[in-house]
Amino acid sequence: MNGVSLASGKGTPGRVNEPIRDTGDPQIVLGLLTSIERDSRVTQRKLAGDLGIALGLANAYLRRCVRKGLVKMSQVPLNRYAYYLTPQGFAEKSRLTAEYLSVSLDFFRRARGDCALLLRQCRARGWQRVALYGAGDLAEIAVLSAVDTGIEVACVIDVGRAGRSCAGVAVVADLAAACLAAGPGGLDGIILTDTTAPQQRFDELRATSAAFGFAPDAIVAPSLLAVSAMRQEGSAADAVTAEAGE
Repeated sequence: MNGVSLASGKGTPGRVNEPIRDTGDPQIVLGLLTSIERDSRVTQRKLAGDLGIALGLANAYLRRCVRKGLVKMSQVPLNRYAYYLTPQGFAEKSRLTAEYLSVSLDFFRRARGDCALLLRQCRARGWQRVALYGAGDLAEIAVLSAVDTGIEVACVIDVGRAGRSCAGVAVVADLAAACLAAGPGGLDGIILTDTTAPQQRFDELRATSAAFGFAPDAIVAPSLLAVSAMRQEGSAADAVTAEAGE
């Protein structure tokens, strides 16, 4: 079996089987979700080692994530299990990542590095003008990083702060206004900088931007936001499979 049985949780001595609080430790949950996203066949023993916790506690957190609908499991050959993040799991992982980073002393340093790397990649693709999606600290850092790469930030999209400015850049209400603000040259892409609900905003943006002529890969995000395009693509694949089975 893959470590300790999800059904029983037996066989672990001492305090490791004591129940966890309903909220749990956000950092442990985040680490667990991240490990499962990297490797769906990760064992509970490997999870425990990666997280630095006892095997029984890793089992307890895994059971909680399954019960909460964040993780689904399926049996694979050799009597083992594979674990997968559900759409709710991807959203929770992204939310926990943003929440953790927002209070971390390393936020600025990591955000600056991630934004600089992303903007260099955008420049390598020939991008010259972008809009940011979500005003706030991360958007301000992205504006500063853009100066070093020669990419112009035409505006920041944030309906709650429309009419204001962010790091000297105008904030507009929606994508239509952003395209207008970009002028005749238009926008090459949109960079997500929302830290309140990054996965949700990313999914919404990818769904609505097609009407303005943006390809899916024109919507990008710094790696620290931990958003995943797999969630939306997986949902579309599930829908196609369901239709085929009718």
